[in-house]
Amino acid sequence: MFAIRKIFSTAAVVLGLSVSSPAAAQFYSDGYEFLEAVKNREGTAATNMLKEPGSTVVNSRDITSGETGLHIVVGRRDLTWTRWLLQEGANPNIADNDGRTPLILATEIGFLEGVEALLARGARVDVANRTGETPLIAAVHSRNTQLMEVLLEGGADPDRADNTGRSARDYARQSGVPPRILSTIESNERDDADGGDRVYGPVF
Repeated sequence: MFAIRKIFSTAAVVLGLSVSSPAAAQFYSDGYEFLEAVKNREGTAATNMLKEPGSTVVNSRDITSGETGLHIVVGRRDLTWTRWLLQEGANPNIADNDGRTPLILATEIGFLEGVEALLARGARVDVANRTGETPLIAAVHSRNTQLMEVLLEGGADPDRADNTGRSARDYARQSGVPPRILSTIESNERDDADGGDRVYGPVF
């Protein structure tokens, strides 16, 4: 009997929430539909949703992964959709559930054009993921000097440490790392990279 009452009580709470929060339910519904349109490259459907008065679906997040539409298109290395979503107001600094911003993701997969597009639209270059890894550290790990140059030109701090206490410069100095990695840092770091307060670990 107790179990039955508990079931009815739970159902009532759920029903009450759905009735009392129609706006929230609509937001999640619209957000889901927008992310599906982005995943399926349905440009017309996505455009129509963005044109709705007061629409904020461009920054909708997947409730499971925390990914936005920008994460989705960056992950498939889709420069056209990346530029379009940024133009439509997509926030390049929203992190997924692992603390990865689209810029970190673009760096991890070597999407150079995506990195350039994100930086041009205000992506924060030193925001780190949950392990404290910045885009520049990721670029050093992958030995991608082109990405390193773009990130350093964008103001990346080569001395910002991850959660282990090591910075991009530290990793570049490790045994076995080609000398060109450290050379890329030293020849491209900006004089103002150390300006202001240094922040360690992920930024939310």
